[in-house]
Amino acid sequence: MGLTIAQKIIKAHLVSGEMTPGSEIALRIDQTLTQDATGTMAYLEFETMGVPRVKTELSVAYIDHNTLQSGFENADDHRFIQSMAKKYGLYFSRPGNGICHQVHLERFGKPGKTLIGSDSHTPTGGGIGMLAMGAGGLDVAVAMGGGAYYITMPKMYKVNLTGKLRDFVTAKDISLEILRILSVKGGVGAIIEWGGEGIKTLSVPERATITNMGTELGATTSIFPSDEVTKAFLEAEGRGDAYVELKSDEDAVYDKVIDIDLSTLKPLIACPHSPDNVVTVESLKGTKVDQVCIGSCTNSSLYDMLKVAALLKGKTIRPEVSLSVSPGSKQVLEMLADCGALTDIIASGARVLECACGPCIGMGFSPNSGGVSLRTFNRNFEGRSGTADGQVYLVSPETAVAAALTGEITDPMLLGTMPQITMPETFQIDDSAVLAPAPADEADQVEILRGPNIKPFPDSMPQEDTLQAPLVLKVGDNITTDHIMPAGSKILPYRSNIPHLSQFCFGVCDTTFPERAKAAGTSIIVGGSNYGQGSSREHAALVPLYLGVRAVITKSFARIHVANLINAGIMPLTFKNPADYEKLHQDDVLRIENVYDGMDSGEMTLIDETTGDNIPLLCSFSERQKAILQAGGLLKYVGQGNK
Repeated sequence: MGLTIAQKIIKAHLVSGEMTPGSEIALRIDQTLTQDATGTMAYLEFETMGVPRVKTELSVAYIDHNTLQSGFENADDHRFIQSMAKKYGLYFSRPGNGICHQVHLERFGKPGKTLIGSDSHTPTGGGIGMLAMGAGGLDVAVAMGGGAYYITMPKMYKVNLTGKLRDFVTAKDISLEILRILSVKGGVGAIIEWGGEGIKTLSVPERATITNMGTELGATTSIFPSDEVTKAFLEAEGRGDAYVELKSDEDAVYDKVIDIDLSTLKPLIACPHSPDNVVTVESLKGTKVDQVCIGSCTNSSLYDMLKVAALLKGKTIRPEVSLSVSPGSKQVLEMLADCGALTDIIASGARVLECACGPCIGMGFSPNSGGVSLRTFNRNFEGRSGTADGQVYLVSPETAVAAALTGEITDPMLLGTMPQITMPETFQIDDSAVLAPAPADEADQVEILRGPNIKPFPDSMPQEDTLQAPLVLKVGDNITTDHIMPAGSKILPYRSNIPHLSQFCFGVCDTTFPERAKAAGTSIIVGGSNYGQGSSREHAALVPLYLGVRAVITKSFARIHVANLINAGIMPLTFKNPADYEKLHQDDVLRIENVYDGMDSGEMTLIDETTGDNIPLLCSFSERQKAILQAGGLLKYVGQGNK
């Protein structure tokens, strides 16, 4: 039986385990990346491990999230990360150099390599044939220290593309179409491979948009073949020597196959507040728009920006609309400036923002109260924009421009003829904003710079054989990491200060949760299906840990979050009968006995001492995960000499 692209890479990097879907495997990691919202904690964790130098082929620390420096906190974190990178052997991408995924694709990514990053949209690298996965910061720290990365062996899905996109229909619309088909839960436990004759018509930036958005499916990752399109992109970046051909075997077997005819697609839009709430743009014709944002790691490439500039050239945005444009990297911004496209964007009335994540994570450019904001981003979760009642829609750059020019949701096909975009044969290479680490023999001389906002990693306790605690919070389905640990300009500066950060935990759901959890001392959370979807931020586990949460019981979990819970020493459990969710009520006193035996058998019994109900629970822990929970989290487990 032949192998898929992902299976070939997994096989080449397999450290332990069997490539059987559902079983735990360990992978050797070639590259890692971090960003500053998660990086400070990751490097505190790495420092605690006591490893003198990173052991990967390449590790890069990016500053792209918390670039709004309204106080000392973000600046202090950046200095800390820069000094850590210099001392421990990482490359450091300075603020302003660009969004981690865009820059990594341009300057560092290599087909056939494994990459994990402390950002959920790391699968962007799949656009050039990398096995690129989002992970919690602690998993990244362990990989930097030479440890393996553990995942559940995924199933393999195949999306066959045929035909060719019409003008004004884009890779973003392909992403929204697959979200419409599969939903935000449809990719859980799977790697999605894109193939078919239609992929030959898609550039690397278009492919990267699709793999980036694959994160919203809950997929482990997404991947394209490495082919002549990949080779041309790498050669344009001056990195042709990184190219290797990668394709699946003709007799490769897939667990699911989906066919999409590109020629039949229309411009699509994801409505509030979920990326899979997808309808056609034309169905919302006439909806008033207050704000438009173009950029993010999904749609900020030179290709995207040249299309935007061409559509805006000689035109002026509506006076009632505010338009922001965020190029994805310094390379993109410089090339826009050199060819005159930047002038066309500015002349239209757009505001050009820094090459950073910015509005995508609520770091500036929040919409007005109740405002309708069209964004070329990847997520439109409630409150993520920084405005609690903001109505955020996800669209392509073309649809975004159409709204900015008309003041309402408009099918971009009505704009007329799509200008022809000619991409340069070579990109402008300037790596001056990427700083190399100190040589190993000089590392001891590097001082680590710490600000007062940087606090130690929260302490964890070994999971005991009997757990008794109140149910301090009950939430519903599709709870995101933005619900658990919100982002935004008021909160992100405290990512390195768990005690301060804790006061915002579950603020979208229940502002009283932090106080009640602290008062309880030890507590349990109950949730619905797909709990923890969205970002890879381990703070969504570390903050509940700090507040005393010892177990989370749900109908189902998102992949990265369940790993982060285990790493933090919090036990993730699921209902054997999902209907039992209804039997539990906030403030019930719950008890689980014989936890260790339950870890072994895969079943536990939850006793509701308030109602008298006995509720069967399921768990699925590898021997390693059991040991981590019994040690009190991954950091303590590694501290005992394990990897």
